Amino acid sequence: MFKIDLAESQRIGHLDNEPHNHDFEELLIGKSGQLEHFIDFKSQVMEAPFVSFIAQGKVHRVRPLAKDGKCDIWAIRFKSEFIADTVFQLYSTYHDKANICLKTDECFDRLNVICEIIFQEYNQLNPDLSVIRQLLSSLFTIIESERKKLNLNNDESKKIQSNTFKNFLKLLDEYFMEAKDVNFYAEKLFMSTRNLNLICQDILHQSVSEIIETRKLTEAKNLLITTDKTIAEIGYELGFNEKTYFTHAFKKKSGFTPSEYRKEMAKIIS
Repeated sequence: MFKIDLAESQRIGHLDNEPHNHDFEELLIGKSGQLEHFIDFKSQVMEAPFVSFIAQGKVHRVRPLAKDGKCDIWAIRFKSEFIADTVFQLYSTYHDKANICLKTDECFDRLNVICEIIFQEYNQLNPDLSVIRQLLSSLFTIIESERKKLNLNNDESKKIQSNTFKNFLKLLDEYFMEAKDVNFYAEKLFMSTRNLNLICQDILHQSVSEIIETRKLTEAKNLLITTDKTIAEIGYELGFNEKTYFTHAFKKKSGFTPSEYRKEMAKIIS
């Protein structure tokens, strides 16, 4: 855990700050200043107070900015195993709601107080990780409560309780780059393809096949932004044996061909 103050925001502003991903979860809580955040393949500038969650593996770039000469942002990084039941697990691939603008009120004050306590514990000579885990869980509980008040959840809290769906997403992250079909995932989950499709339709309004393809094409977007691999190389890596089929599937989902998308993203993140 660390703080981004005015000096740190200025230092970050002078760095080569390319879109990237990382192997941990990250929670940003802005007390003052602004945050320019490229995530979910678009850029947004938020004014504090705000909360932003960056799931493991998600391509993003942050630029903390001062406003009225102030910048104060909490940054908490942790492995998903640290609080395995976090309600933010589903943001990993399919939920376009990483950034939440909040009000300056008692609720946000509570978030700040908890961050202060976590920071103090984290900087102890022998920090108690069980204390930090409980406090971090409390942060997520309060944030989830605010999401409900802002009507951002669309009953997600109920949907996220589906262990089957969470297990499907874990399997998908493990195998999506291989040529695995719906039957493979259903068998791994000890259920019929029909029931798995019903669960996915209820939660994301997509079939299992559509979700698999969405995951592949999300990774394609990541690779187009973060690597110099050719279109054919990316398509082949993701199991599209023909470049034309990959290009057609990509354009159907995004509205751009892969090469057009790469050019558009270069304009946004340059």
